[in-house]
Amino acid sequence: MAYKTLFTVLTDADLVEPILKKGIVLANAYDAHFEVLCLGVDRTQTGYYYAGANAMVLQETITRANEEAKEIDAKVKQRLGKSDIRWNSDLGVAQLADIGRHVAAHARFADLVLLPQPYGENRGAELEPVIEAAMFDGKVPVLVLPTEDRKVTDLNRITIAWNESNESMAAVRAAMPLLKEAASVRVVVIDPPAHGPNRSDPGGMLSQFLARHDIRVEIDVLAKTLPRISDVILRHATDNDADMVVMGAYGHSRFREAILGGATRDMLEKAELPVFMAH
Repeated sequence: MAYKTLFTVLTDADLVEPILKKGIVLANAYDAHFEVLCLGVDRTQTGYYYAGANAMVLQETITRANEEAKEIDAKVKQRLGKSDIRWNSDLGVAQLADIGRHVAAHARFADLVLLPQPYGENRGAELEPVIEAAMFDGKVPVLVLPTEDRKVTDLNRITIAWNESNESMAAVRAAMPLLKEAASVRVVVIDPPAHGPNRSDPGGMLSQFLARHDIRVEIDVLAKTLPRISDVILRHATDNDADMVVMGAYGHSRFREAILGGATRDMLEKAELPVFMAH
């Protein structure tokens, strides 16, 4: 499998340049088509308006969202118009509570979604549900890019966070094109079960699977010496100068407002390197 369709959702004009810059690099590397959804978001409500709300106020919020979408679209066309990749952009408006439907409808036809880190200063409330919609509803792997300017093509050292789950395996399969090009792949296993089928060889079956794809890996079995699993993974990635972490994405029940699971959320909050996730 190769990444022939890349996709991103842009809801903030300030994030246009860093995401497009990285998207152009990957599109060139894989001869891929880059699709961009420029989305104006109505953030004033959670999908409903109180009875008796002034019609002018409601119209003003929609107008503002339309203007934001047009501003983003103009920046996208100006930037991508100077590139030599194949691309297209679309624009729309969505309420915060309904944003997932719009994102999933586009993302499901992509091979890989590029999105900005959802947490941090001046990050909109819509960024987290955009990631959730792409992974859980669109069923597409997501490459979450940090705020700092890293060269996405320099993914020579990749860390795989492995816990034998279906989600982890899905992430490994989805990241295969990147893993094949990496110079170093390290599989990190944290506190493997003492009474499991792979207790004598943690990560061994994954190593065999990848070796048959001509991907040589090193396996690091670590103890949970820090309060959170994400802390151990990120410390290991930093110590080994990793360029990217590959991991499964975990979600809570749909009855909860926040869907992203604890380990997933922790990684996205703290990671200073790209994180490749799939569910």
